[in-house]
Amino acid sequence: MRHEQAIEIAEIFRLLGDPTRLRIVVCCLDRAQSVAAIAATVGASPSLVSHHLRLLRAGRLVRAERRGRQVFYAAADAHVRSIVNDMIEHAAEADGLAHHPFGKDKVA
Repeated sequence: MRHEQAIEIAEIFRLLGDPTRLRIVVCCLDRAQSVAAIAATVGASPSLVSHHLRLLRAGRLVRAERRGRQVFYAAADAHVRSIVNDMIEHAAEADGLAHHPFGKDKVA
C-alpha cells in the first residue's frame, strides 16, 4: 500500500468515526433520502445533517441526486455499502446482537 492510499483510507475511517456521520451513511444505504428524512431519522437538525453530508460527499461516501428542487443522498457505491454492512455485522458479533444496531436489516 502506498502512503497516499493509507492517508486516503484513514480519512474515510475518520469520517465514519463520527457517530452522527455514520448514522447518516446508514440512512443512505438502501435508498436515496432527503436531508429532512435523514435529519428526522438521526435526530439532528437539517443544517447539521447538511454540514455532515458535505463532508461525506467530499470523502466520496455519499452521492447527491437532484430531483426537482430537492437533493437526495445515497451511499456512493457498493463498496461503501459493503464496508458499513461488514462493520455492522462485526459489531453485532462482538455484542452478541442478531440484528442491525440502527434498527435496519443488512442492505444488499
